[in-house]
Amino acid sequence: MSNLPVEPEFQQAYNELASTLENSTLFQKNPEYRKALKVVSIPERVVQFRVVWEDDKGELQVNRGFRVQFNSALGPYKGGLRFHPSVNLSILKFLGFEQIFKNALTGLNMGGGKGGADFDPKGKSDNEIRRFCVAFMTELCKHIGADTDVPAGDIGVTGREIGFMFGQYKKIRNEFVGVLTGKGLSWGGSLIRPEATGYGLVYYVEHMIKYATEGKESFAGKRVAVSGSGNVAQYAALKVLELGGSVVSLSDSQGSLVVNGEGSFNAEEIAIIAQVKVDRKQLSEIASTEAFSQKFKYIPGARPWTHVGKVDVALPSATQNEVSGEEAEALIAAGCKFIAEGSNMGCTQAAIDTFEAHRETNAGAAAIWYAPGKAANAGGVAVSGLEMAQNSARLSWTTEEVDARLKGIMEDCFQNGLQTAKEYVTPAAGSLPSLVAGSNIAGFKKVVAAMKEQGDWF
Repeated sequence: MSNLPVEPEFQQAYNELASTLENSTLFQKNPEYRKALKVVSIPERVVQFRVVWEDDKGELQVNRGFRVQFNSALGPYKGGLRFHPSVNLSILKFLGFEQIFKNALTGLNMGGGKGGADFDPKGKSDNEIRRFCVAFMTELCKHIGADTDVPAGDIGVTGREIGFMFGQYKKIRNEFVGVLTGKGLSWGGSLIRPEATGYGLVYYVEHMIKYATEGKESFAGKRVAVSGSGNVAQYAALKVLELGGSVVSLSDSQGSLVVNGEGSFNAEEIAIIAQVKVDRKQLSEIASTEAFSQKFKYIPGARPWTHVGKVDVALPSATQNEVSGEEAEALIAAGCKFIAEGSNMGCTQAAIDTFEAHRETNAGAAAIWYAPGKAANAGGVAVSGLEMAQNSARLSWTTEEVDARLKGIMEDCFQNGLQTAKEYVTPAAGSLPSLVAGSNIAGFKKVVAAMKEQGDWF
């Protein structure tokens, strides 16, 4: 490994998967899978390119563009595009690696990939964003296709950016196909797609609560801490409210809004925050307004976990490594019983170790139960897969049909991880099964079995 570049995010994702495989009976029962791990951890293809565009002053700008086509054993590469100044190859490899197994857990025919650019859409005009998207897609279109690689949105890539890129792809390739997901509803998009990751996250946690409490509890009456304020956080919060829970926090990169006392965000307040994000502004700009200042406290430069008081559920939904080991300890001390990642790799390894140790040493509902993003936040890519299916058939399904399919997929994700954990990881007496181990093993087994049948390893 000494000849490889330093890639801390990818190394963290790899180590998290590899360690759970090692600490299970998988390699004892299937020793040949060790060499499969070596193969699956290397991308099939990495595309890197320059993106040259002009700003509104007519000045030349240049960014780096990427697409990591990690694994196509189960179907076309599938994974989002991220536009953010932090984007680099390590982050995209970690995201693409996670995407392989997340997509496998959905049960849909999708491989894993990820891409993006170190372009920052904040502070840019619509015309600057359009010119960047056109330049980006002019190169990316050579490497993607409806049956090859189907990107979606991610951080910094909303329906606006998807529209600009789709239009450029159509102009260059002279074909109207489902090459991107997250499209507008009038030209191939799917209902429920914006809501899917947040809704799916809550549906997944519903099954966690039901299993851990033997059906005695639900979201009703639960205090739920949420981080982030983008699509995932917004729709997770709205679904929690719909199911009778209270949402006590939202946040962004500059700070956190936390409810004073026993209250909750309501749908109207979440709608105001959604508009703030559409306008590419920060929560700090509304924190001091009359509508928010009396009900909420704003904590600049802080994540919400140590400021929310007693909570039952935590849903990190902002970005990677947003829950540290110390914050994990604080959540346990605050009475949190369920934590599930709406973001990708939302918890540091120290946090995961803290949650898993608590689960192993406490019986059943007395423990905190952790669910990894590759299972808990699979709803977004699941509905992207459903959008692909609708595009292939030139059909549009109803909200009710898409939502029902999403609920079924999230239940399958939960049950698959749960049952796999029971098979390969013997829990301590009375403790809950490890969802992180079960999800990792289930996704890994499905992918490498397909790779073997296709001759990628033997």
